[in-house]
Amino acid sequence: MKTVQMTIDDALLAAVDEAAAVGQETRSAFIRAALQAELKRRRNAALEEEHRQSHLEQPDDDVWHPTRRAWGD
Repeated sequence: MKTVQMTIDDALLAAVDEAAAVGQETRSAFIRAALQAELKRRRNAALEEEHRQSHLEQPDDDVWHPTRRAWGD
């Protein structure tokens, strides 16, 4: 594990410290979890956008037809 130095404003640092205390974790653990959550959110957003784009390029053939009935009527 690497140690990094970062700049953070006082209000945000106070909020981080408060949230970490509530969760009974260290500041570093809280920040690691927050960074992991943000990276996951961004990955998911990119995958969702990729899926949306592929659907726009080649939509499904499953079009609902209200006059067709699956049970043969």
